[in-house]
Amino acid sequence: MELKIIDKTEDEMHLEIKGETHTLLNMLKSVLLEDVRVHTASYDMKHVSISEPILYIKTDGTDPIIIIKEAAEVLASRCEEFLSVFGKAVEV
Repeated sequence: MELKIIDKTEDEMHLEIKGETHTLLNMLKSVLLEDVRVHTASYDMKHVSISEPILYIKTDGTDPIIIIKEAAEVLASRCEEFLSVFGKAVEV
C-alpha cells in the first residue's frame, strides 16, 4: 500500500491509496461517516484493475489527517475485537 496526498486544505483532502480495493475503502468510508466532524467522506475508483482509489474527505475544519488517522485506529480496534470474539467462538 502506498499513500499520496493529491490535494489538501484545512478541511478537505484527496488521498490516493495505491494497491487497495473497495474492501478497505468501504470500511474506512463507513468509519469516517460515523464521525460528527466529517461532513463528507467518499471515494472514487474508475476501474479496479487500472486505477487507484481516491478517498475524499471534508470536515468541519478539523485537520483531515487527524480524522483519517483516528478512523484507521477505530477500524483496527474493530478488527482486533472481531478476531478475539471469533477466536473464542471457534475454540474447540
